[in-house]
Amino acid sequence: MNSAKVLKPTESELEILQVLWNNETATVRVVHEELAKYKDAGYTTTLKLMQIMFEKGLVTRDDSSKTHIYTAAVSKEKTQKQFLNKMIDKLFAGSTANLVLQALGGHNASKEEIEQIEKLIADIKNK
Repeated sequence: MNSAKVLKPTESELEILQVLWNNETATVRVVHEELAKYKDAGYTTTLKLMQIMFEKGLVTRDDSSKTHIYTAAVSKEKTQKQFLNKMIDKLFAGSTANLVLQALGGHNASKEEIEQIEKLIADIKNK
């Protein structure tokens, strides 16, 4: 069985992964403090979620010292791609164009983002 299909982080797990992706490694305390900046979450809740994530294979844990150090076991890019593909299939009936049109129509992209999009489109056309 493909492990990429098995690893489906919840919204709360994605928030924890985001902290780990940004910091590369972190203790439960560091993750909890980052989450507490925008969310009311107890330390024990964060700890329990990270333990579950370890059991699911979403994170690895170095327990060689008293304070466990966690690292994301899944890449940000792979996780984004997994969720994006699911969203394209489920919400946009498989239409990448509808996704892009909705994204660009509903949000103000910066000049730099527009230039990146234009470059990507040009690269795709030239393939």
